[in-house]
Amino acid sequence: MKLPPTFEDLILEANQLDLYKKLINQLNKDFLYANIDLDFNEEILPSSLKLLLHETVYKLIQEKFMEYLNLLYIIDVPEEAIKKLNGDDTIELAAEVSFLILKREWQKVWFRNKYSS
Repeated sequence: MKLPPTFEDLILEANQLDLYKKLINQLNKDFLYANIDLDFNEEILPSSLKLLLHETVYKLIQEKFMEYLNLLYIIDVPEEAIKKLNGDDTIELAAEVSFLILKREWQKVWFRNKYSS
């Protein structure tokens, strides 16, 4: 599996495979497991999804760092990818982490779709 290089590519692929709602459901499930109060509507526009996820990750980094780390653990975002990010600008860091979260959730949805009977 080749992961999409941009948010737009990821959303395009999810829509083409008719898996966008499953991606949203996977996000909701993992945020619930992490005990973070965020529930995306299945009909959320990709632009709103990107904005809301970015805002939430930013607030977690700033105000609830342990919950942020727990979320990354539950979603299983690769630690090496997080370590490669530049933490100087928290807003930019939150945007990059949001995309890493989406890519990992997309992997889960894509594999489940491909290998389920």
